[in-house]
Amino acid sequence: MIDIDFERLRCMGLTPAMAQHLAMQTVPEGGPFTLMRLIEVHRETLRLHDGQHEHSARVLPRLTRELAEQDTALAVGDWVLATPDVHGDCWVHMQAPPLTHIVRRDADGSRHPVVSNVDTALLVMGLDDDYNLRRLERYLALVQGSGVQPVIVLTKVDVAAPTPELLSPMLQELRARVSGSLDVVAVNATHASAAHALAPYLHAGQTVVLMGSSGAGKSTLTNTLAGAALQDTGAVREHDSRGKHTTTSRSLHPLQGGACVIDTPGLRALRPDVDEATLAWLFDDIGKLALHCRFRDCRHQDEPGCAVREGIAGDRLRNYHKLMREARRDTMTVLERQQQASVWRARGKATRQWMKMKRGEA
Repeated sequence: MIDIDFERLRCMGLTPAMAQHLAMQTVPEGGPFTLMRLIEVHRETLRLHDGQHEHSARVLPRLTRELAEQDTALAVGDWVLATPDVHGDCWVHMQAPPLTHIVRRDADGSRHPVVSNVDTALLVMGLDDDYNLRRLERYLALVQGSGVQPVIVLTKVDVAAPTPELLSPMLQELRARVSGSLDVVAVNATHASAAHALAPYLHAGQTVVLMGSSGAGKSTLTNTLAGAALQDTGAVREHDSRGKHTTTSRSLHPLQGGACVIDTPGLRALRPDVDEATLAWLFDDIGKLALHCRFRDCRHQDEPGCAVREGIAGDRLRNYHKLMREARRDTMTVLERQQQASVWRARGKATRQWMKMKRGEA
């Protein structure tokens, strides 16, 4: 059984539900252990917080191997058991199984944890040139199914949409693309009113993660929520409103009210770890229209009488097809991927032969 000092760890986002979950875990041999929260992950070391002090730590090779065998790793937000060795160096012996876990896929298809044990994901998108509904749909797919509540946060209202006449059309366009059950909050990330607007998601014990592209205003919003300059911020490029990666690693920060916020860098490879059922929820409008297609097995591509192509914007439909292909590929076996690659090579060869014949080269 894990010894938990609840009052000391409340400031780090410990909730009664998590405490009960931790109390059911089996403690490894050794110790005595201290329960801490992982606040930063670096190449070889971690930063942990015990509710009073920060500690630098390393992970036992045994634990690293065990997590790798489960196709996962430690992530910011994890609760861990750690203890110092005879030399005073702190070592992590155990990861408490997370209650929530946001995961993305790497380019090779392997899973990469983003954050753990968060209640709400604030999906931050600027209303300037950062405004991109296709990318927002990918972030929603990334979060959906993880047990984390997504909330869309639109920043730079003061610059890009300072009047209701400018803001209203953008909100209408957004609402037409996402589920009506999702909360949408528009804020000026530099103003204290942003903290008030997001207060419902920042009660004591709650943990939120800020996710979005570089330059969307995540670090600025983190500083506003904390009421202090915790994170470096930088200017964005004028021609496309894209920002530099001023935040280079994920980091957890406790707030005055007892909540915690995790700031994250922009994800260069945004490939969600989702299945077809999750995509069906995210693109439920496509599923409803599919009932009216002429053919029951319509793929919504070039079939005649496709109600989906007629009723869904081409941009959204292309994003749906791309995400669906990725989800299906992630569930394939190695043999199925090899067979698919063989089909693609054969098609490519046939296309090249046809082009040669057309040019009279054959």
